[in-house]
Amino acid sequence: MNWDDVRLFLAVARSGQILAASRRLGINHATLSRRVTALEEALKTRLLVRRTNGCDLTAEGEVFLHAAERMEAEMLGAQSRLGRVDGAISGTVRIGAPDGFGVSFLAARLGALTARYPALRIQLVPVPRSFSLSQREADIAITLERPEQGRLVSAKLTDYTLGLYASAGYLAEYGEPETIEALKAHRRIGYVEDLLFTASLDFTGEVMRHWDATFEISSATGQTEAVRSGAGIGILHNYIARLDPMLIRILPATTIRRAYWTTYHETARDLARVRTVVEFLQAVVGEEQAVFV
Repeated sequence: MNWDDVRLFLAVARSGQILAASRRLGINHATLSRRVTALEEALKTRLLVRRTNGCDLTAEGEVFLHAAERMEAEMLGAQSRLGRVDGAISGTVRIGAPDGFGVSFLAARLGALTARYPALRIQLVPVPRSFSLSQREADIAITLERPEQGRLVSAKLTDYTLGLYASAGYLAEYGEPETIEALKAHRRIGYVEDLLFTASLDFTGEVMRHWDATFEISSATGQTEAVRSGAGIGILHNYIARLDPMLIRILPATTIRRAYWTTYHETARDLARVRTVVEFLQAVVGEEQAVFV
């Protein structure tokens, strides 16, 4: 059995498509398909069910995937101990992040990292969704909760807070509510409930039992823009909203606390490029801790 074929199988299994895996690996998709077939022949079993729109693992493929990941972890560990993994800090690292944090904080700061390491390519994907690290949708995910399952390495990045905000124009027209009960008489902005990808995004239940938003938006940046436009009152990230003079904090005693975590698959533990990015994230957030709390 050829280890390089195992590595290629892992790429296909994680992407779910031979074409997508070939693009990420930088090899011809027909060549990749032949290599996976060679691995199946060497193992004398079928690992993938190939379809026109992608690939599914067979039962044997699921079993072999776990074994292949253990092999990958051992190989990376051995190479690291020999000083042969990512010595120059090069390659691509994809960061999946919540849109508020990714757009409003990370996007303006990651350029310093690429300037420091010219051979390092950073892909920032700031969207309101979760990322599968096992499927390699991201190398590093910024999560709102510490994962309890899976072979993942997590560390708290920072706590942060949220509060109630309205635009100056909205308050001038409709007045400022002085109690939570008074919020019921105002237009409220919230998340699209059935698109919440984690329970941590259910902020409204901590403010009032029935938020009943009149305007629902599935992203934090979208909600910020809606509140700024005067569409209603919303629960916004303090580290974003406090920088905008058009946004007014109301009922300041109402504060919601959450946390961000850095999370990556344990098989990436020995990749210097991943460690470097995680350490940069911890450092830059640590230096600006006052922004968040």
